[in-house]
Amino acid sequence: MCEANAYLLKDGKEELFLEDLDTVEPDNGGLRLTSIFGEQKFIKGKISGLSLVDHKVIIEQTDE
Repeated sequence: MCEANAYLLKDGKEELFLEDLDTVEPDNGGLRLTSIFGEQKFIKGKISGLSLVDHKVIIEQTDE
């Protein structure tokens, strides 16, 4: 499979947050991520980068 994975940017390093992304949607001041298997996660954050060739969505957590 070639789905993207979401990574949380912490101290300049990328930590895996959710694999096999299907959707990333804005939700209540943050992001709701859903995998192709139906797993959902919510995070107060913003997308800080995308790498489509590497199948990565980079998220920066916010305290807003």
